[in-house]
Amino acid sequence: MKKYQEMSQEELRAEYNAVYAQYQKYCAQGLSLDMSRGKPSAAQLELSMPMLDVLHGQHDMRAEGGVDVRNYGQLDGIPEVKRIFSELLDVAPENIMVGANSSLNLMFDCVCWAESLGIIGCTPWAKLDKVKFLCPVPGYDRHFAITELFGIEMIPIQMGSNGPDMEEVRRYVENDPAVKGIWCVPKYSNPTGITYSDDTVRAFAALKPAAKDFRIYWDNAYCVHHLTDTPDVLLNIFDACREYKSEDMVYEFTSTSKISFSGAGIAVIAASDANMADLKKKRTIQTIGPNKVVQLMHARYFHDAAGIAAHMEKHRALLAPKFEAVLSALDAELAPLGIASYSRPNGGYFISFDTLSGCASRVGELCKKAGVVLTTVGATFPYGKDPQDTNIRIAPSFPPIEELRAAVAVFCTSVRLASLEKLMAA
Repeated sequence: MKKYQEMSQEELRAEYNAVYAQYQKYCAQGLSLDMSRGKPSAAQLELSMPMLDVLHGQHDMRAEGGVDVRNYGQLDGIPEVKRIFSELLDVAPENIMVGANSSLNLMFDCVCWAESLGIIGCTPWAKLDKVKFLCPVPGYDRHFAITELFGIEMIPIQMGSNGPDMEEVRRYVENDPAVKGIWCVPKYSNPTGITYSDDTVRAFAALKPAAKDFRIYWDNAYCVHHLTDTPDVLLNIFDACREYKSEDMVYEFTSTSKISFSGAGIAVIAASDANMADLKKKRTIQTIGPNKVVQLMHARYFHDAAGIAAHMEKHRALLAPKFEAVLSALDAELAPLGIASYSRPNGGYFISFDTLSGCASRVGELCKKAGVVLTTVGATFPYGKDPQDTNIRIAPSFPPIEELRAAVAVFCTSVRLASLEKLMAA
């Protein structure tokens, strides 16, 4: 078939009539399909069910060092869990603090504490006239929601195949003391799926911020979430920072939310000695300790980073066919028409999809009318405003594969319809 841009008006009209007839058939089916969030499927959650039996009938509820996990204390986490994350992140155990199930909660806390209490003696952000964050786009909507909640000005930074535009990052960070942070998902980025290159990581480490309390919020959520047997490799940000003596510039986050149970996992923050002392001082007032029973359960089930790697192979067996189903449909139905581009990630939870300029919102409307829910169009940009109205985040993980195939069929038809409407109007 011809590319749509090469068709005459008569050919476009004939194609529109055929595609619209198919779309009407989908609408008549009364579908109710959801591709809106990157949640683990029920089958993925089932993988971790044996973990619930690990502590059953046991009376040894003490972690290494003799701490009774049923009681208060051990603010920064039990040694077994800190050691597992030390292996995963290649960070010393003493530079890790364990939180509850959500790394997003730890990120929120870090921003909230900076707003109200300041970072290592710096003026609290709430007392400043202006605070700005850099936001690589397309990016993670919940990062943007945190900064918007606190009234922090968000500055979009364009993402490329190697990560954010580092020349633009450097220009802002090194010349504007109001720039206090940047959000990053450095491995299998949400939603593009790209992994930052070594040069990009080193460029972050080499930054010389105008603000002493500037921090890189390094959300390494997908560090073990591979989809192929040739996974991406991310340079350790702290190793890069040691070359420039800039370790204090980084907060790194990760969790087991998409490894074990999203609602009952473990999250951690890794940071330099100075940052860790500052964070612990604040957290000591906030809580007497995290849920150490859940920590012990994870430690005794996984044992070490190798145990997590083996477990993630089971996740890959469930997730990889879903990504392949989506990409195969896009390749067959849309790629020959010249109306879309999309990522082919090696890991993570998303596919980033770009329509013709000005068509993404219309695709969302058409999908919703036909019974398919997508991530809110525009959510991958600050304030929910995609200036080109092109980006859509596809989340293949949650639906059963047959439902996913049905949802992608509707999606492809909606993209074709929206593209034809634009081209005919032009």
